[in-house]
Amino acid sequence: MTVAVVGGGAVGTTAARDLARAGVDVTLYEADSIGGGSTGRAAGVLYGVHADPVNAAIGRESLAAFRSLSGTGAFTFVETPYVWFATDPARDATAIRRHVDAMTRVGADATLIDPTDLRRRWPALTTDDIAVAAITDAAGWADPAAYATAVADQARAAGATIAEDTPVGVATDPPRVLVDGTAREVEAVAVAAGAHTPGLLAAADIHLPVKPYRVQALTAAGPSTPMFWDVTAGYYARPHPTGVLAGDGTQPVEADPEVWDRDGDADFVAAVTARLEHRLDGVGGVDRAWAGLCTATPDGDPLLGRVAPGVFVATGWQGHGVMRAPATGARLATAVESDTTPEPRFDPRRFSGDEDFEIEEGMRLPDDG
Repeated sequence: MTVAVVGGGAVGTTAARDLARAGVDVTLYEADSIGGGSTGRAAGVLYGVHADPVNAAIGRESLAAFRSLSGTGAFTFVETPYVWFATDPARDATAIRRHVDAMTRVGADATLIDPTDLRRRWPALTTDDIAVAAITDAAGWADPAAYATAVADQARAAGATIAEDTPVGVATDPPRVLVDGTAREVEAVAVAAGAHTPGLLAAADIHLPVKPYRVQALTAAGPSTPMFWDVTAGYYARPHPTGVLAGDGTQPVEADPEVWDRDGDADFVAAVTARLEHRLDGVGGVDRAWAGLCTATPDGDPLLGRVAPGVFVATGWQGHGVMRAPATGARLATAVESDTTPEPRFDPRRFSGDEDFEIEEGMRLPDDG
């Protein structure tokens, strides 16, 4: 079987590696460098707590894979508790309690924690205004680009061809990739090209209801901290080699994946810096601020599986692509090998492709808890 994987981010490299290990003749095409797109601009917050069985299983599988890969090449998975909390004593606090109950029902490692206990464990963390907090030890952080690089190296070792700096087009009936205007026919094409995925497939007359949108993050000097998500203020933070990495800055408008501002906005930097200074003692100056692209779908779930004969897709991660990459990349490989959609809930064909919808922040508590 010959397969072309388009996209050298966390999901694409995982799928290429797993296909190669299964004996498939696979070539991965990346327009830039491995991990050089959205994966390289991701935050690297990795946790396995979810409130529904499908995502809970994906979370557990992905965390196990991150732990197993740690120490391979430059990739290191740093075990770090993940905390989420609310300062709004009504709406947000109630949602967190319901969310923890729902997660424990599917076997997730999550529990409520007294804010004073948080302060004891992390003295630099201000907790006086926290109404409700939850914590899990099933979490950690890593450099996303290092993940993609390590997995691409494993793919090469398994026999895959990795073609960097090689933009391609996609065509169907029969499936093929277009390299420098030359068609290369294959038995299957798997597109995992992030924000570029909708455009690549639209050129092949496959239309996906996926909208790229811009998100932002920064790094600054800072104290020891857990990973945390302030549900009320709407931002997150994690440890970083230079101190702390924090993000929010979601712009709920469709972005052009070819032309977009890659630097962090001044108002984003000011707002998140102020929040960090309130929440953590000893925050210093900002080292760097940047923007990346995420992809949204009408229902917030990804599109993962077969979209046409011999054509497969993995996109629409709502900012959680790296976090889920080990498990979803494996499922993309399974879809290609079996010519199926392994997760019916994520079937790309559940939409017609012309849906109109609003972009929503990917980091949010589900309405059903």
